[in-house]
Amino acid sequence: MPITKGFRALVDEAMAQVKTYSVEEVQARQADPKVQIVDIRDVRELEREGTVPGAILAPRGMLEFWVDPASPYFKPVFGDESKEFILFCGAGWRSALATKALRDMGMTNVAHIDGGFAEWVKQGAPTESLEAHRQAHAARRHPKG
Repeated sequence: MPITKGFRALVDEAMAQVKTYSVEEVQARQADPKVQIVDIRDVRELEREGTVPGAILAPRGMLEFWVDPASPYFKPVFGDESKEFILFCGAGWRSALATKALRDMGMTNVAHIDGGFAEWVKQGAPTESLEAHRQAHAARRHPKG
């Protein structure tokens, strides 16, 4: 069965419909409590390359289920309408498609990073290992004192 619309066409359509930020724009807003960066890459990528400090780790395969309050897999963090969720993947293709899917679901507070994690690293933006990310996340959830 021939493919009638290839991945490139899907990505191009998504890119034309979603909000895209440069790495520089996201870095400038990274400390803003109204911004939540979301890493949609799979665990193998996270283990190999690390992630962005403070990012939510939301694998692409679960994203639609995690954002929908009617889903048994809903994650309340995605219900915060005061935040803008900025997605990224490896190169910006999956995050463009994911951002479009979330917009199709009704989310208006979602965007993605142009060039993904590869561009983030190329620009010298901060990263951390998956282990360091897990430790920081655990410390935020269970502060000592």
